[in-house]
Amino acid sequence: MLIGIVLAAAILALTGYFTGTEHRPVKDVGRTSLTGHATVILSGLSVGFESAVYTAIVIGAAVFGAALLAGGSGGLALFAVALAGCGLLTTVGVIVAMDTFGPVSDNAQGIAEMSGEVGEEGAQILTELDAVGNTTKAITKGIAIATAVLAASALFASYTQSAFAEAGRFAAEVEESFVVYDAKLIVGALLGASVVFLFSGLAINAVGRAAGAVVYEVRRQFREIPGIMEGTGRPEYGKVVDIVTRDSLRELATPGILAILAPVAVGFGLGVGPLAGFLVGAIATGTLMAVFLANAGGAWDNAKKLVEDGHHGGKGSEAHAATVTGDTVGDPFKDTAGPAINPLLKVMNLVSLLIVGAVVSLSYGDDENDLLRIAIAVLAAAGIAAAVYVSKQRESQLDDEVGGTPAQSPPPAPVETP
Repeated sequence: MLIGIVLAAAILALTGYFTGTEHRPVKDVGRTSLTGHATVILSGLSVGFESAVYTAIVIGAAVFGAALLAGGSGGLALFAVALAGCGLLTTVGVIVAMDTFGPVSDNAQGIAEMSGEVGEEGAQILTELDAVGNTTKAITKGIAIATAVLAASALFASYTQSAFAEAGRFAAEVEESFVVYDAKLIVGALLGASVVFLFSGLAINAVGRAAGAVVYEVRRQFREIPGIMEGTGRPEYGKVVDIVTRDSLRELATPGILAILAPVAVGFGLGVGPLAGFLVGAIATGTLMAVFLANAGGAWDNAKKLVEDGHHGGKGSEAHAATVTGDTVGDPFKDTAGPAINPLLKVMNLVSLLIVGAVVSLSYGDDENDLLRIAIAVLAAAGIAAAVYVSKQRESQLDDEVGGTPAQSPPPAPVETP
């Protein structure tokens, strides 16, 4: 449990360094805004990639340290890892407080800016609080992925124990399917890693589609409702709220189907060993991907705050426009895809634990039935393919949803680059 508490403190320090405005990574991202939008994106990606490595090392050290305390006992190692997760969660009060502070400070700053009734000193204080909130949100996301890894490690160990227990007299054959040089196990690991990438892509693409629909709707209202900017015309807020609410619920289906059916397809299609490789690949890739997305997004957001604080030309400058682009890219990174990987890992491990008995039963012994096993795998894979296909088809419906076409929208004003 002490290892878990130390892990929380280590993640807090690491994430604070990579996303805080007073540290070099965010300052470097802000400095690259002087050379344009592309360099801001590149520097933010670099911060995210680098931070993921160090965070993964810290989490791996915590899991390894907890397992070492078991003295070679597999069951006790599982118990120790679970206790490390409990130790990490003893800081839940601080975690919830930090996670809540971010949205509150962010919305306070936004409301104050829209009201136009806050002086320069008050606006500066709110901007600084918002920057701190961005860092605290990134910290809680880092701790969340650490808890997901610890929980997934415990569930994975339970999965392997259940596989051997269900195998009975065929335990030796099941054990052979777990060897790391088995080609099917390597394929399973690749599939597990690919699920994380597909899941992240679906989540980010969903945000892009919804944001595009909102942009077209806002342009339509500017075009058809005169006096919005002057305050004499009232925007149709409900239509924008309807777009984001409907899309958020509708887009949830495909990632959810992927998380549930992917272990079923791999387990029944390739076997119990490759499914173990699938889980390992998903845990390893998901850890790195989640931290990368969260920290890259936080660095972009705080780089924008740094420029708004008066650095590199301040608000309204070309540097500010570049950091706004970075922040816009970072929002689906840190607020959508990154946090969603945590439940993805837990759900896939839990589904695998639930189906391992059926997988072993249909693969070995008197109840072996390769035809039924393959049929289940094919149906699961077909369900995933159908969900992804339907999700992709929604792109063509964008124009109809917003009541206009991109061709009707006014072209953006040209920006002169010095």
